[in-house]
Amino acid sequence: MSTQLAINGGPKSVNKQFPWPVFDQQEVDAVAEVVASGKWGNPDCGDLVEKFEKEFATYCGSKYAITCVNGSVSLRLALIACGVKPGDEIIVPPYTFITTASSVIECNCVPVFVDIDPETYNMDPSQIEAAITERTKAIIPVHFGGLACDMEAIMAIAKKHGLRVIEDAAHAHGAEYKGKKLGSIGDVGSFSFQSSKNLTSGEGGIVVTDDDELYAMMHSLRNVGRIEGGQWYDHYNPGCNYRITQMQAVLLSHQLKRLESQTKRRNENGIFLNELLKDIEGITPLSRNEDITLHCYHIYIFKYDSTKFAGLSKDRFAEMLVAEGVPSFRGYPHPLYKQPLFQNQNFMCYAIPETADYSQVFLPVAEQACSTEAVWILQHAMLGEKEDMEAFASAIVKIQQAQSL
Repeated sequence: MSTQLAINGGPKSVNKQFPWPVFDQQEVDAVAEVVASGKWGNPDCGDLVEKFEKEFATYCGSKYAITCVNGSVSLRLALIACGVKPGDEIIVPPYTFITTASSVIECNCVPVFVDIDPETYNMDPSQIEAAITERTKAIIPVHFGGLACDMEAIMAIAKKHGLRVIEDAAHAHGAEYKGKKLGSIGDVGSFSFQSSKNLTSGEGGIVVTDDDELYAMMHSLRNVGRIEGGQWYDHYNPGCNYRITQMQAVLLSHQLKRLESQTKRRNENGIFLNELLKDIEGITPLSRNEDITLHCYHIYIFKYDSTKFAGLSKDRFAEMLVAEGVPSFRGYPHPLYKQPLFQNQNFMCYAIPETADYSQVFLPVAEQACSTEAVWILQHAMLGEKEDMEAFASAIVKIQQAQSL
């Protein structure tokens, strides 16, 4: 095998495409049948939507599921249904997509950032209680990359302080913690069906819950404030039209049939890749313990140590890895609190106090993950074969060895 790096004109380590989404003629025919029926909407002809909701609730082990237009709205529905009021504080991690925190802003509430665990990049439970004040109303743990948070610890803290727990499971379709599907452990679980997600219809979202009152409120908010059994033009709550279509629902129903086997494949490949990478000096896979009974690896993350690569920066290493054909990314450039939204306090909300100043926030683990450590391999690549995982590891070794030439 050539030692010349692909970024310098050498051959790639990985010469395979990993298509996403995965589908066949069944999905095409199912969507075409809906189109031909002329019954596209919801709820006027929402039988396929209700069918998928029941399927997904059953899959998660939850009593209820309510679809909506995306995973950002699903978080907003959950927050409002949990009874947050303007000015309330919501605890969130800094290492996640913007909507975990911006949905809090949209509810006229204040995101309070708690640092992540250096071994998992999930919210560090040991730092949560120090962030709780009399204004705290909820915690939003994010199962980042599909790795389950320490939900036992988080739920215990929430119970002690009378807080709601909203699981942001946008990355976590099919993953499990102590044998329970993620999203089914807190008061509400929120999922996204955006195009990169492990279960997708291009766009869309869903919330799951066992709580009758939360279900009724989220169902109403999703459907312009109507209530079940009410009149069409009677509106009880300040909701909006957040409904999905019949075409999305039937596509999701077919995609759901693939999810469990795909999740097990990603999990097996993740375990195998962990074994391959842990022997490479300067590469450390994120930790997973026996509580992680199923990891869906929406993102496979490893920690990179530039000192073992002759000082090669993380950004340059990530460029080289992509050039070698590994579907990968350097990860977030900075924690959420450094986004212009927070630095400029561009909240456009009447209830965010001036004391919500993020200019001095510095959470060291999140900072290090963003600047020098975290490198991602994307979920569709984790559906490959074992030899693909070996090729990913070989690409990293090739880059490392090139730094010593």
